[in-house]
Amino acid sequence: MLLCVDIGNTNTVLATFEGETLVHSWRIKTDPRATADEMALTFRGLLAGDNVEVSAICVSSTVPQALRELRVMLSRYYAAKPTVLVAPGVRTGVQLAIDNPREVGADRIVNTHAAYNMYGGPSIIVDFGTSTNIDVISEKGEFLGGAFAPGIEISIDALASRAAQLQKVEPVKPRSVIGKNTVECLQSGIIYGFAGQIDGLVTRIIKQLGTGVSAVIATGGLAPVVIEECATITNYEPMLTLIGLRMIYERNAPQ
Repeated sequence: MLLCVDIGNTNTVLATFEGETLVHSWRIKTDPRATADEMALTFRGLLAGDNVEVSAICVSSTVPQALRELRVMLSRYYAAKPTVLVAPGVRTGVQLAIDNPREVGADRIVNTHAAYNMYGGPSIIVDFGTSTNIDVISEKGEFLGGAFAPGIEISIDALASRAAQLQKVEPVKPRSVIGKNTVECLQSGIIYGFAGQIDGLVTRIIKQLGTGVSAVIATGGLAPVVIEECATITNYEPMLTLIGLRMIYERNAPQ
């Protein structure tokens, strides 16, 4: 099976594919201080628990320190397995139509590749992670850029730490938009505030594009918190990055 690994700032997500079929998936905390041996212990434990035999590996990472240790782990424990790391020189099929292509995170390139192949273009990706990333894809599949905003968990943590009488709350839909107590007021601001932010940004992006879009795709671990309240979201694909890694591996796999 092909093992795909997406190392994000907060979580690392793994999945195995048999052809185009996603068979297993796991989500673990990203620890940038983990050594290569600790990574190997974690990965092997997850794979052994489901009796998975890995035949090849494809990886993307937005955490440089974790990527360095991952390279060591792959050379030490999986040296015999064909491996693709999404980095400069890897064929992704994505043209970066921005000022500085080196600034673009590997996950955004992978998401662009997957979204364009699944939904066409123009399209928009809304990735709810540590930050909320909005990425725009042209009709030809070019990465046009996008927008960043503080993520949901970051915003909750910041508000709780900076306001003496406010606390961290579960990000769930309150009884009404008008909160009747402190908890509901916070939940209303989180759920409807972030939904309004996404709808406002997406609407402005579509207006600037000057054309309709084929899809507005939500992904990321925190997407389920608000997407039901987002009027502009048309599709939800929680495994978009992992699907993109599978596609990129197929483009670069040794013959």
